[in-house]
Amino acid sequence: MDPLSDMLSGIRADRASINRATLEPSWAIRFADGAALTMLTIMKGEGRLVLHDGTERKLRAGSTALVRGPEPFRLLDLDADAGQFGRSHQVSCADTQAGSGLRQDPDGSTTFAVGAYRALRPRHERLLRALPQVLVLDEDIEDVLWLKGLDDALAYQGRPGGQSLTDRVLDWGLVCTLSCWFHLQGPEAPNWFRGVLDPVAGPALAAIHRDPRARWTVASLAAEAGVSRAHFAKRFTEVMGESPLAYLTEWRMCLAEDLLEDPEKPVAEVARSVGYADPFAFSTAFKRRRGSSPRAFRSLAASGRG
Repeated sequence: MDPLSDMLSGIRADRASINRATLEPSWAIRFADGAALTMLTIMKGEGRLVLHDGTERKLRAGSTALVRGPEPFRLLDLDADAGQFGRSHQVSCADTQAGSGLRQDPDGSTTFAVGAYRALRPRHERLLRALPQVLVLDEDIEDVLWLKGLDDALAYQGRPGGQSLTDRVLDWGLVCTLSCWFHLQGPEAPNWFRGVLDPVAGPALAAIHRDPRARWTVASLAAEAGVSRAHFAKRFTEVMGESPLAYLTEWRMCLAEDLLEDPEKPVAEVARSVGYADPFAFSTAFKRRRGSSPRAFRSLAASGRG
């Protein structure tokens, strides 16, 4: 498994809201529910995405924007002034009824689909840190693959299993958008994205993400790549910007953070799940990387949820 797939495999929409609305000039929509991540795709017409700090991005049919929360943002008609506009709406993407008051008219001037992730887990922070506050992927509307499943998802929303179908369509859209956007970044993409394509680092990354609990050593990871230990260590560090074991440890800590959110899971079990037979060795490694013990991290996470 590659790093991006591993990170995305744990991201699931929870009661996502995907809406289609048609609006007539001059309009504004405010998104202020504090969603961790919001995905917006223009299906027809154009609009301006305005962040809380005033940053603007123009969107056209086929544009998909991913906006990191929790700060509010707005979608405006191209002709609307940032401070003065006509019809104003507020949409809560966390509410399954969001957008029900917006005019639904396939012949109108602007149609968009929007969906949000209400919460992301600690392991996903590594992915979020690689994203700007807003990213925009411009495609021809025919190339936005996940929209092909949108009509079925909306048609089934009121039926058994309809919400799960809606959630999975949003997941599909997120995977398509992120994978394509990272690919277009070329050398500016994160090391963990580009490293997969390297003939030396790639096999080792696949092995680590396939089985992070295994007792990996530099020698065993070199064997996965089919090269000598010295060549592997040098090349992996060049490509990834850190040593093989440093990368392995950091990923294990990301996984451990997720597991520690479960108050019923003993620290010793968490340690074994991420490749540490000795819970004391795990606690030492965790504190060195995260600045607090596993138990302290768990308490802080619990207070944050409260």
